[in-house]
Amino acid sequence: MVKQSIWVGITIGVFFVGLAVGFAVFQTPDLSTVSSSNELEKYKIAEQLANQHLETFDELDFDVFTNQQWQRLHESHSQDIVVHWPDGRTTEGIEPHIEDLKAMFVYAPDTRIQQHPIKIASGQWTSVIGIIEGTFTEPMPLPDGSSIPPTGKSFKLTMNTVGYWENGVMTEEYLFWDNLEFMKQIGLA
Repeated sequence: MVKQSIWVGITIGVFFVGLAVGFAVFQTPDLSTVSSSNELEKYKIAEQLANQHLETFDELDFDVFTNQQWQRLHESHSQDIVVHWPDGRTTEGIEPHIEDLKAMFVYAPDTRIQQHPIKIASGQWTSVIGIIEGTFTEPMPLPDGSSIPPTGKSFKLTMNTVGYWENGVMTEEYLFWDNLEFMKQIGLA
């Protein structure tokens, strides 16, 4: 009788332990699903932000730059933007950047960017390839006060802009194009 009581006790104990384990398994959420769901949501937010940066960039080149709407540059550039130029120099601040951009239109008033054949964004970074075009129809001012007379030749260059974005605007911008090819196209090399 004692053996039978022990076996009944063990059986009942195993039953309740099994019931408790089973209950716990069915009640515990699948954390991998929750984690995957959170990761998917983070990805969707990052993707949306990256796409917004690319849309802002299109507006920057196609409208603000091409139409020289410098008062709107703050829509895409921070006040303390750091710009790395193809000639190796770096400028800091939106005002020096605007002055450099304006200078491009002095000797080629029809300068424009109308297409971005390749646009890539990942998180806070964008990389956009654009085609910049224009015609050297006005004197090109030089730092010493002299100028180069216009050649009337047009240019069409592939350029790349890599931007780092914070709070909806670029805080750092890297500009790339072939300066030698530019000089050849406008007849100065």
